[in-house]
Amino acid sequence: MIIRPRPSLLQLFFIVRGSVILRILPQMIVVFVLSVAIVWGHEAKPGVFLSLNGAPFALLGIALSIFLGFRNNACYDRWWEARRNWGQLVHVSRGFARQALMLEAEHGEEGRAKRRQLLKLTIAFAQALVCHLRPGGGEEKVARHLEDGIIDLYRATGNPPDMLLRLLAADLARLRADRRISDIQYQMLDASVGQMGAVQAACERIRNTPLPFGYTLLLHRTAYLFCFLLPFGFVDALGWGTPFVAALVAYTFFGLDALGDELEDPFGNQPNALAISALADTIEINLLEAMGETDLPPAPLPKDFILM
Repeated sequence: MIIRPRPSLLQLFFIVRGSVILRILPQMIVVFVLSVAIVWGHEAKPGVFLSLNGAPFALLGIALSIFLGFRNNACYDRWWEARRNWGQLVHVSRGFARQALMLEAEHGEEGRAKRRQLLKLTIAFAQALVCHLRPGGGEEKVARHLEDGIIDLYRATGNPPDMLLRLLAADLARLRADRRISDIQYQMLDASVGQMGAVQAACERIRNTPLPFGYTLLLHRTAYLFCFLLPFGFVDALGWGTPFVAALVAYTFFGLDALGDELEDPFGNQPNALAISALADTIEINLLEAMGETDLPPAPLPKDFILM
């Protein structure tokens, strides 16, 4: 996720990091070179290189803009839903830490140790969910909060976050069976675990259900055809200005398309993806603080304006 101060008007034209221009630069170069070739051919051999009426391009451009807007809105809805779910996880985790105070209040040091165990599992769940949604590392953040036997179980299971929630639920069931918590207290704590599971299920649904491929393919094809044919419609009116205008139009359409691709996968590694690792670190810091820890991990900070 890009986090940076609002740039000035001059800086807007020179910002590269965090923008999509590097991803679409090859397409822009192709459109520019194609436009140069078309203008040169139109002037050198006017009978060979045809020009087209620009009116259809205006209508097609409007339609393409509307469809790209629909797709980007759908992609942003996925991104925002994922952000809401992670915000819910932060909220539920903090609430679970407060609810577990009853163990410490009623059972002293033994209750404090049990509360610590429950909160450690909650931290491990948040970090494991990051690894589950964004594979490629971070297991050490999970392992440092788990006992050796649980680490082996974690590595052997197919769905580590769900396994950790089952351990949490089993611990709560044992506390209830041992009469260390009442039925009402158990229901309250178990409801929080259920909400964590709901967050995981919602995130898995977003990750595993992309936008319909046919819709995306149609927009990709239309955008490419439009930008590659556009110089034929501009060459009569703009002459050697055609390559620059065509490249600007290509930047707009290809840029919106690339931005939609990034927002469609809110748990990816692109600059505009959600900072789920930072959110999990925030949960870890908050819950360690709730345990009374003073040696806390550093707060997550953006690197080169990007927070992951």
